[in-house]
Amino acid sequence: MDQDGPYLLTGLGWRIPAKLIEMRAIRASGPGGQNVNKVSTAVELRFDMAGATLHPNHAARLAKLAGDRLTLDGVIVLKAERFRSQERNKEDALARLQAMLDESQKPPRTRIATKPTKASKERRLTAKSGRSTIKAGRGKVRDE
Repeated sequence: MDQDGPYLLTGLGWRIPAKLIEMRAIRASGPGGQNVNKVSTAVELRFDMAGATLHPNHAARLAKLAGDRLTLDGVIVLKAERFRSQERNKEDALARLQAMLDESQKPPRTRIATKPTKASKERRLTAKSGRSTIKAGRGKVRDE
């Protein structure tokens, strides 16, 4: 360990310091009876993306993956309340963050350009001329 302290290790060889991850127990929503009313079993995980030393491309992909879970301050907020125990919800939140970080490391797939087939071009032109005929019939009718 260096001055950053303990790490949350990822499977792709880079590390996130634990000081950038903040977890707090909150009350879970939904059914659960007396347990859900008494015990704070849900976990809110906050990951300070701005403080992490991520490659700019990876940070951009991570921000896109986070979507609405990313705050204006650059913090990713994940809420885990799938399980009845706080410990399993902590593990779930960390696993979801791990999955997001791993997914952000993958380069985006390149689009392979394709050409329309001859049949699809013909169908398009046939439909286009059909619409043209319909629209031409909407005009005023002249007597000759």
